[in-house]
Amino acid sequence: MDQADAQARLQALRREIADHDYRYYVQDAPSIPDAEYDRLIEELQALEAEYPQLVTPDSPSQRVGGTPSAAFTPVRHMVPMLSLANAFDDEAVRDFGRRVRELAGEAAVDYHCEPKFDGLAISLLYRQGVLVRAATRGDGSTGEDVTANVRTIACVPLRLRGDAPAVLEVRGEVYMPREGFLRLNAEQAARGDKPFVNPRNAAAGSLRQLDPRITASRPLRFYCHGYGQVEGTLPDRHGDVLSALELLGLPVCPQRRRVADIDACLAYYAELGARRAELPYDIDGVVYKVDRLDLQRRLGFVARAPRWALAHKFPAEEAVTVLENIEVQIGRTGAVTPVARLAPVFVGGVTVTNATLHNEDELRRKDVRVGDSVVVRRAGDVIPEVVRVVTERRPVDARVFEMPAQCPVCGSDIVRLDGEAVSRCSGGLHCPAQVKAGIAHFASRRAMDIDGLGDKLIEQLVDRGLVRDVADIYTLDAATVAGLERMAEKSAANLVAAIEASKQVTLARFVFALGIPQVGEEIARILADHFHSLGAIRSADWAALAQEKKEIQKENTKRRGRKEPLAPVPLPGIGEHIITSLSTFFGDGRNESVIERLLEHGITLETPAPEPADSTLAGKTFVITGTFSRSREELTAALQQRGARVTGSVSRNTDFVAVGDNPGSKADKAAQLGIATLDEAGLMAILEVPDSR
Repeated sequence: MDQADAQARLQALRREIADHDYRYYVQDAPSIPDAEYDRLIEELQALEAEYPQLVTPDSPSQRVGGTPSAAFTPVRHMVPMLSLANAFDDEAVRDFGRRVRELAGEAAVDYHCEPKFDGLAISLLYRQGVLVRAATRGDGSTGEDVTANVRTIACVPLRLRGDAPAVLEVRGEVYMPREGFLRLNAEQAARGDKPFVNPRNAAAGSLRQLDPRITASRPLRFYCHGYGQVEGTLPDRHGDVLSALELLGLPVCPQRRRVADIDACLAYYAELGARRAELPYDIDGVVYKVDRLDLQRRLGFVARAPRWALAHKFPAEEAVTVLENIEVQIGRTGAVTPVARLAPVFVGGVTVTNATLHNEDELRRKDVRVGDSVVVRRAGDVIPEVVRVVTERRPVDARVFEMPAQCPVCGSDIVRLDGEAVSRCSGGLHCPAQVKAGIAHFASRRAMDIDGLGDKLIEQLVDRGLVRDVADIYTLDAATVAGLERMAEKSAANLVAAIEASKQVTLARFVFALGIPQVGEEIARILADHFHSLGAIRSADWAALAQEKKEIQKENTKRRGRKEPLAPVPLPGIGEHIITSLSTFFGDGRNESVIERLLEHGITLETPAPEPADSTLAGKTFVITGTFSRSREELTAALQQRGARVTGSVSRNTDFVAVGDNPGSKADKAAQLGIATLDEAGLMAILEVPDSR
């Protein structure tokens, strides 16, 4: 056989093997015996060994796994991989259906139902039909490149069938079937290795092996359930999109179903719950998605979850054990959480010794006492919680828990604001219990963005007394950092450089980084836009601001009745409880001391100018949606420099909506309200900036 004949035979073998893979993994209808399939693989491998120059990346022979990797490189998701809101009862599902109908303006809405796999979320990127990258979900914005490992999963096509879009990003779940999990654990035991606790842990551990050959030996499977970035056309319904993906050779769960309304969703949930033990894979609930993609776009997103989808979780496994003690933990924002210390009990695949009691009100409602026998479950199959007390087993010496008046760590008063269920330590930035989590938040990507300052390093820095609060981060030098465990000179130098680079930061990001209770990114942005400087925020008369807001809101109530224009309300979106939190935080001299030290260490704040020199866009309100050739931060700054106000949501007060590539629901809302939209060229013309594309 010459090279031309070998190439023709190899192409035929690859097509034939890919067709059998499709029949086996996607259609669940194998057409040849396993022995015949193995013979085709052996012929392919032999021919490629004779003609190595003819091996292609999408050949079935390339699934065996390559050389080990030193680490996983980060991958930025072009379209964020968002999480889902959860529901744990029928009432919450019906509320979801009602909100969908009201927001979509539709009397009836179809849904697509599918199992919620207990696995690991994965993104597969295909270009011209060929798999070029696979990435984990990560934090939703940035994941890890696991391409070499995912290529070893037999049911993931290396090349799509038929006419695929030029660019297609497929979202789905890598999981381990129960049968494969039992077989893997038997092999682990035979080798004397520690068995995996459950299929999800086994799947996650297998996919994150630095050696792809280990991943290749594990019985992993994949189902797709959606898409991200696409260059090309797809059907206009979610269920039809999955059918189209199936035709391209991607495995899709056969238990999915399109239904007519929320009642049918609940019927699907009950049916699948009854069959849960019979399924070949683990699920922890079902997912409901609005089927029409145009309605999905209209509904949009809230925080980091879509409004058009909901995860309906199954009741978690429960067990009874003895509550031996109740202690309190102090969270990053000072939240005081009662924690039950339990006699060890096996629940939901793990041994549980601690369980949350949520807050004091919940503890009182359940009448939980030290010494009680309690029912424990893993809420959402993840967080152990005490469900109820087995009162008939209560001992006579069961002890009622009393919430401490002072923080057990720093001694600061524990306070509880009116209307809040959570008590909080008032220690703020100086409370040692809040330090580690507070530093992690301070250094996070959306705050000060100190690359390399991870949880394990923070643990060492605090435990060794090198960092007592966030200001101490800026006293670190390369020699000190290099002396820590798992730190070399280069990584230490990189960290110190990242710390130095973080000193230049916007006012909004700095305020968010401080970790003030109830102050997220959006509230921090509102504060920065209103006050324009850190000094103004620190010296604000919060009581007067709260009173001013009340008076204006009262006046606006009268104006609505008279159908008159409403007066602008200061600090829109910031309510009484947030103002109280701000007043408490900035009124504590110890927090002020930490802020002073941060400024002394060179933190320089980029603050929005209260009176821009160029006021050509003064009084105009813009919203930016989609992707532009320039960053959103650059565009926002350019608009603000010309006097414009940039907000995060579209309303009747919006003057222009700048619409880039892959816009969200804001573009649809602008069209509904008749608000002028600008493409990138139009926006650049207004800004008098040349279009860089």
